[in-house]
Amino acid sequence: MTEAARSSLFARVMRGSALTAGSYAITQALRLASNLILTRLLFPEAFGLMALVSVFLVGLAMFSDVGIGPAISRSPRGDEPAFLDTAWSLQVGRGLILWLATCALAWPAARFYEAPDLAALLPAAGLTLLIAGFNPTRIDTANRHLLIGRLTALDLTAQVAGILAMVGLALLWHSVWTLVLGAIVGSFAKLALTHFLLPGPRNRLRWEPEAGRELIHFGKWIFLSTACGFLLSQGDKAILGAFLRLDELGVYNIGYFLASFPVLLAGAVTSRILIPIYRDQHPAAAAQNFARLRRLRFALTGGVLALLAVMAFAGQPLVHLLYDARYTQAGIIVVMIACAQMPLVIGMTYDQSALAAGDARSYFWVMAARAAAQSGAFLAGAALWGLGGALAGQALAYLAMHPLLIWLARRHRAWDALHDLVFFVVAAALAAAGLSANHAAIFGV
Repeated sequence: MTEAARSSLFARVMRGSALTAGSYAITQALRLASNLILTRLLFPEAFGLMALVSVFLVGLAMFSDVGIGPAISRSPRGDEPAFLDTAWSLQVGRGLILWLATCALAWPAARFYEAPDLAALLPAAGLTLLIAGFNPTRIDTANRHLLIGRLTALDLTAQVAGILAMVGLALLWHSVWTLVLGAIVGSFAKLALTHFLLPGPRNRLRWEPEAGRELIHFGKWIFLSTACGFLLSQGDKAILGAFLRLDELGVYNIGYFLASFPVLLAGAVTSRILIPIYRDQHPAAAAQNFARLRRLRFALTGGVLALLAVMAFAGQPLVHLLYDARYTQAGIIVVMIACAQMPLVIGMTYDQSALAAGDARSYFWVMAARAAAQSGAFLAGAALWGLGGALAGQALAYLAMHPLLIWLARRHRAWDALHDLVFFVVAAALAAAGLSANHAAIFGV
């Protein structure tokens, strides 16, 4: 690749990063605004119920993910109509199966969590998975080529539609059902907008055996990896649902929503931009590539840690400012989650190097180890010392698993030792300061 081509790719990466970060920030701002309205129109138990619904929806989606997006991003055939139509056909079938699964799980889930409303809420909310199955592969094509501008605008428009539907319905009908129906409206809006307004050929149902074999071969390890990813992203709520009342789980979910913004923002950015970088401008291929990626890494990690530090120091006054007295405890939850997540941030730019190289097997084994360690530590901490112990166990699991990320990064010549050294020192200092500043409130949880 020529220097001009490298510069062009990196410029697109930076534009894509800025668009993704800006889009996510706007999305979270809209969610926060709607959340502030909805917490005054609804009740904490409604958010506890929706936290459980989300656990099942995200769990089903992740336990059935066959990596269609990453496969399109990395495959040499990622722009061929036959490959894209085969991928879309697989996606449509998966969406139907997921919706049927929500119907099958509804009654057992309602019995297990002693929440009868789940029996009707889950099948209705599961319609969002069915609708998403019909989303065009032009979404993945735009990500493959880092053409994110129009896609970002359409995503935001769909999210605004869903949020407006939730708020409008809640003004008329003070029920948890407003959250479910708003989510369905948002899913329909995304399908319609991306189908009619994204450029490219229309998808149709067909199956090309060669494309199917490639997708399934790559996807079997992604399937196993994302099953582990469910435990990493949703295991806390699944576990706490057995320890907390619905109103307490709703308060935890509010705290998690605020504290997780920096990490979820970083995840949105890295998932969109790093596979193209590792694929076309690998850091081991040229010194310029390594230098550019180091600058990107330092900016991303430093920015996310700075945002987490803001949450660690301002979590309590922020919650007092934004929410009423029913959600006061969410403030200290924000502080604890922000401090617990600091070790996680340091390794966020490494795992995509394996997917870019097609090494989904190694990616899976790392994800499996992290999921087992994190869920086990969280569960043990919750059983022994409650919520504080659960979050402390989670932080220790992040630290214990970082050597595995180093192993994966070194395997694909992507590790940056200086980056890790600098930011482990920074993260330790920020976490210690944040916990010290909130010491009295933490021991009251």
